[in-house]
Amino acid sequence: MIKIDENKHEKIHTRQIKVTTYGTSEDAILVEGMLKDDRLQAVYRPTGENIPPDTVHHMIIRMKIRGPRLIIEDIDVDMPAVPHAECAETRNSLEPVIGMRIASGFTNNVKDLVGGARGCAHLVALLVSMASAAVQGAWTAFSRNPEQPPGYVAKAMNAIVDTCRVWRQDGPKLAEYRKRLKA
Repeated sequence: MIKIDENKHEKIHTRQIKVTTYGTSEDAILVEGMLKDDRLQAVYRPTGENIPPDTVHHMIIRMKIRGPRLIIEDIDVDMPAVPHAECAETRNSLEPVIGMRIASGFTNNVKDLVGGARGCAHLVALLVSMASAAVQGAWTAFSRNPEQPPGYVAKAMNAIVDTCRVWRQDGPKLAEYRKRLKA
């Protein structure tokens, strides 16, 4: 077992990821994600330049997601703090995910579409974190009303198929829910 003792181990970096989901008056949710990296120690660049402790990355993504199929309808990126001026060139790099459905395979699709040299590793990491949180938030937002439109619950259930072991296509939990829906 790994034990961290803050009296013996010096904290050098922190990363915070926060995701919040908001309900709307329409058939959609708004999801806001924030990634913040703080360098807690001075470092040296390869050029020998000393860089003091500071916020290295502070990035915010906001998405509008249409439910229950969880289609990304709009996306916006803010970058209050980035380490290099060129980082700002990636602000629009996530636009290709507009129209994408958050479902099984989302992470690989995002990485293929906007990852690597096409975008920013930090924005991709935040977007992927936001997707799983958006599923939770959407489920809460869309299930607040006990009476759903016909077919709505089935569409929502399809959004979670194969997203994890519990919701695998051939798993007992999905079978149980499908049986209840037919009853």
